[in-house]
Amino acid sequence: MSVLGWIVLSGLAMSVLALVGGVSLILPERMFARVVMPLVALAAGALLGGALFHMLPESVEVLGNTLVVYAAVAAGLFSFHVLEQFLDWHHCHRPIGSHRPLGYLILVADGLHNLIGGVAVGSAFVVDLRLGVVTWLVAAAHEIPQEFGDFGILVHSGWSAAQALLYNAASALSFPLGGLLAYGLAGRVEVAVLVPFAAGNFLYIALADLLPELTTSPMPRDKIVCTASFAVGLVTLGAIALAV
Repeated sequence: MSVLGWIVLSGLAMSVLALVGGVSLILPERMFARVVMPLVALAAGALLGGALFHMLPESVEVLGNTLVVYAAVAAGLFSFHVLEQFLDWHHCHRPIGSHRPLGYLILVADGLHNLIGGVAVGSAFVVDLRLGVVTWLVAAAHEIPQEFGDFGILVHSGWSAAQALLYNAASALSFPLGGLLAYGLAGRVEVAVLVPFAAGNFLYIALADLLPELTTSPMPRDKIVCTASFAVGLVTLGAIALAV
């Protein structure tokens, strides 16, 4: 199979992984309602872990320990703050149960993250097929817990389970797009600056939106479960970083 064929196949396979959140659809409604907040906590840990243990170290390795990296992180944080302010104003008269800005933010961030991931995997396949396969496996390993979390965030933000699954899958289509972009522009364009920018997006969502949500329940059991789920997401991404 050609390099282009490997890129297309790996991109489509990664998009299919976005459907992993659909496992939640087979749960009874009452049980699903109980796991939404733990999924949100899992996503918070996965987003922080992805940004701190994967994206920032890679950015420093490629771009150097320069101000450019941290400026891009700050730009990612600030841009999502501005975007959320606009969405919150735009939806200020939304009825209870309608989509909250957080849902749109996670779709934008995940779409950008998938685009960057597709560029990384596509570039790896251009260099060497074996390197491309390894890079895809690493990306898939941290994508699975994050997709579960993203699904929970969308449902918690007012989306129906079917809508959450559909839009999450749609945002994943940017992964094969990134692979094709890398194939077409390999060696000619430096896209590494997008990595710390996306890390800033993830940090904003985790710290400004998700973690405050985890403190709203007064029940000790809920706090323990959410804290454990947050730790699982964080430790899983840290373990993947150490393993590779």
